Amino acid sequence: METNEQQPLAKATLGGGCFWCVEAVYKLCPGVKSILPGYSGGTAATANYDAVCSGATAHAEVVQISYDPAQVSYEEILHVFFKTHDPTTLNRQGNDHGPQYRSVIFYHDQQQRAAAERVMASAASWWKDPIVTQLEPFEAFYEAEDYHHDYYARVGDRNPYCTYVVSPKVAKMRAYLAEKGS
Repeated sequence: METNEQQPLAKATLGGGCFWCVEAVYKLCPGVKSILPGYSGGTAATANYDAVCSGATAHAEVVQISYDPAQVSYEEILHVFFKTHDPTTLNRQGNDHGPQYRSVIFYHDQQQRAAAERVMASAASWWKDPIVTQLEPFEAFYEAEDYHHDYYARVGDRNPYCTYVVSPKVAKMRAYLAEKGS
């Protein structure tokens, strides 16, 4: 007997520098159903852009990805993560620097943690320098202000930051998908 029950979506929470970049990359990923920019991993009970940028909260800029595990695996989500940002620079992505721009994976369960450890070990061979991505248990997510949502899709190359920082990461993602035949 065939069933039309839809599997529940899974979540991944990742920080790889500015959330505008990470969101734009995952918009191209097959199986990803939604992406929310936000903040995670801090000490404060809440977060907003100004507080996070001041360094007062210790949160990272992240995206929370909802994806269909029947269409894309968590491991593939992580392969994209390691192919489209530099996981070898501590608290920095290009000119963006500070702990809010750290490379971090917030795992939602022990299976995600084990998968992240495997993918991180494999990805180490892709980089000349050691990977410094942090692996932390997920605790809380604070959605970013509305003006951060779909920023690259709305603004694109009209913003020089997008031209010089986001667009190259989107190009990396397109090349990765082409290489995979997606």
